[in-house]
Amino acid sequence: MSEELKRQAAAMALTQVQSGMQLGLGTGSTARHFVDLLGEKVAAGFECICVPTSEATARQAESLNIPLSDLDTLDRLDITIDGADEIDPQLNLIKGAGGALLREKIVAAASDLMIVIADSSKLVETLGRFPLPIEVNRFGLGATRRTVEAVCRAHGCAGEVRLRTTATGESYVTDGDHLILDAFFGRISQPEALSADLLDIAGVVQHGLFLNMCKKAYVAAPDGVRTLSSDN
Repeated sequence: MSEELKRQAAAMALTQVQSGMQLGLGTGSTARHFVDLLGEKVAAGFECICVPTSEATARQAESLNIPLSDLDTLDRLDITIDGADEIDPQLNLIKGAGGALLREKIVAAASDLMIVIADSSKLVETLGRFPLPIEVNRFGLGATRRTVEAVCRAHGCAGEVRLRTTATGESYVTDGDHLILDAFFGRISQPEALSADLLDIAGVVQHGLFLNMCKKAYVAAPDGVRTLSSDN
């Protein structure tokens, strides 16, 4: 049922896309459904040019003959469609379970509109139930991690800050050759202040708090797809 709900949300987002648009393509299980559906339209003659947010999304898009470009070539994107790990009532997000948070944030920031697609399990009253990904440089990891832990404790982090690993126990490495620390907050009471404090740490590349970036979300539940707007 969850995959079907994700596909329903993706299909709703596709209705916002017009031929000739420049699009950002997200990463993750829900975004994959959107790319599949977009590929079907492209095969039928739909015109677009897209910037993928990860190597995995790029490979999927290429396999479907979706035209790709990059942000060195394109000045702006019309819409980015992406998933989320959490969505609060103001459409602030936690993203990064798929490890693409840096590129996702760059692409979203270069877009006139960011649309999130998700199933209703991603809705929360307060961000923090899902671990917050923090992308860090390999160099000086120990020092960076200790500083991140101190900042997270100061912001009420209820759990640990854990280095993300693969199923084989190796450090997870992002497309940008960085590492990820996952911070288990439980509840993030001041996301804007946390964002600023994390970005002040020299070894932090980016984090998974997407604040004031998403303007619309399509959220699928068993009784249908809801449209949420940050203007509500």
